[in-house]
Amino acid sequence: MTGTSETRQAGGRDRDTDGRARNARPRDGLGRPLPYGADGVERQPEGVVRDPEETVAEAQALLDAGRPFHAHEVFEDAWKSGPQNERGLWRGLAQLAVGLTHAARGNTTGGARLLRRGAGAVDEWTSGTGRPRPYDLDLFELIIWARKLADIVERDGGRVDATASAPRLRGRGA
Repeated sequence: MTGTSETRQAGGRDRDTDGRARNARPRDGLGRPLPYGADGVERQPEGVVRDPEETVAEAQALLDAGRPFHAHEVFEDAWKSGPQNERGLWRGLAQLAVGLTHAARGNTTGGARLLRRGAGAVDEWTSGTGRPRPYDLDLFELIIWARKLADIVERDGGRVDATASAPRLRGRGA
């Protein structure tokens, strides 16, 4: 469940207590909706403000667990709540995680496209700021990882293993 209380409305739309649309259906590890009442994985609460260290640590734990969709939600929170000058970084990282999600679901086109889009956003942010290792993130290694995985997804098609294909946000030794 998300961080706010959710209810199922008579019209079939899930809404939070403030009336905003929220999908309360359980989800699997790759973020796919499951039928109501099914056992799903714990959802990432939305709108959580974390410091960058918490964001990176939580996202890495989710990636390591084969849950890139949920890591994307953590990066999305940072993108929406972080300083304006860092939004491109967090948005790019969210795109990388969602690209891995699509590739793991077997969506070849969407997976490759989002991996490349995320790599481009991270590369653009790095070039614009001259900061290749903010919060000890190995951005150059992430860009290489994303482009290589996009090539593999397009060449081989089919699904990739989300856990085996997950990146190390802080490089190989981290």
